Amino acid sequence: MSLFTHLLACLFGMGSWVSINGLWVELPLIVPQIPEGWYLPSYLSILIQMANVGPLFITLMHRFRPGALNETAAIYVIISLGSIATFLLGFFWKETLVVAGAPRSVALLVLTFFLAVVDCTSSVTFLPFMMHLKPQYLTTYFIGEGVSGLLPALVALIQGVGVVHCKNSTHLLNQTFTTFSNAVVVELQAQYQPANFSAEVFFFFLSAMMLVCLVAFLLLNYHPSVAREHPTKRYTNGVKEPCQKGRMCSAQRSMIDPYRPAKQRRKSSFGTGVYSWWQVFYIFAILSWVNALTNTALPSVQSYSCMPYGNNAYHLSATLAAVSNPMACFIALFVPIRSLVFMGTLTVVGSAVGAYIMGMAVLSPCPLLVNDTSGGAVMVLAWIFFILSLSYVKVIIGLILRDEGHSALVWCGAVVQLGSLLGAITMFPLVSVYDLFTSGDPCNTKCP
Repeated sequence: MSLFTHLLACLFGMGSWVSINGLWVELPLIVPQIPEGWYLPSYLSILIQMANVGPLFITLMHRFRPGALNETAAIYVIISLGSIATFLLGFFWKETLVVAGAPRSVALLVLTFFLAVVDCTSSVTFLPFMMHLKPQYLTTYFIGEGVSGLLPALVALIQGVGVVHCKNSTHLLNQTFTTFSNAVVVELQAQYQPANFSAEVFFFFLSAMMLVCLVAFLLLNYHPSVAREHPTKRYTNGVKEPCQKGRMCSAQRSMIDPYRPAKQRRKSSFGTGVYSWWQVFYIFAILSWVNALTNTALPSVQSYSCMPYGNNAYHLSATLAAVSNPMACFIALFVPIRSLVFMGTLTVVGSAVGAYIMGMAVLSPCPLLVNDTSGGAVMVLAWIFFILSLSYVKVIIGLILRDEGHSALVWCGAVVQLGSLLGAITMFPLVSVYDLFTSGDPCNTKCP
């Protein structure tokens, strides 16, 4: 395998969600300077789910007009649009227009919608494109996809986004309603520290990352050393070309498990027919469930689950969870366990850890062990294992579906987006409408 091709696959995967992930981590710096305030995350959630019109269109084209859509050209358009949108955000994110008598961040919301279309559509275009390379490079692509969350988080840490210091604050409190005597109350107040560099610089950095992704994609298509890594030329715009008579294509050979009988009766019409329809449903159900948890459900309550344990616990859990994603992909590169039983077991264990995290978020601002140092450590470890286990499951499912052909990877991307959509639809009313969760104050949480 070519190390150069591995690097390009990683950089290509990094462009899949780097812009939206970057926008999320920059929220503490953006929110105080726009009229929407902390309603912005709710608006972003809605815009991201509306952007699923992109992957829906691609999936329907593959289903009803196979070969009509030029997959490579679509990827060029997607990456270029992402580069332009992030670049324009650096200039216009603070600009407002009066809508219905109130100032609104129209430019920020419109450009965010375009970024969301780019990132959502990448799930059903980038992943199927990896059929042009050997199966081993798909794992490297997933590593890059994990880095798309890690890299903006690390840059935001260097920027100093969300760093809180507790400082003494005094105010007067009336002792009675009948006298003018006042009491001076001293309490700690959370104060955000100024950033080391502006949000504009951060958005230009995201635009540069999208350009790096574009260059990587160009080299994956045209560099001579990458061409030698193509297992076959059978796929043109996602349509499989027939192999020469009497010869087995190399991609077909890669689909064959060395422990699987050479002549095995087809169990279904899905892909190579290795899996029955019940097994296919099982795989896609797990894929949808895992992405609902990791992409929308649990991230929406991360601050509620961690902030009661302190600011350090929150930053550690966010950063180390971001590290856990590419780490899981790296493990899968060397230890790819494709057992469906193991996959289900790991999903159940990871979901149980996720249930603990969700339970602590519901109990916020007074979760278990809130007054104990071990409480923060347990929460950080819970986030690490949760992301590590379920990210590994996602990679293994990707490898399984890669062996089932191009169409299977298209449906893989579609189900990823469907799971994320279901998670967002479930959590949005609980967080933003019914106020089921209460934030913990990192400086003044008082629990019995």
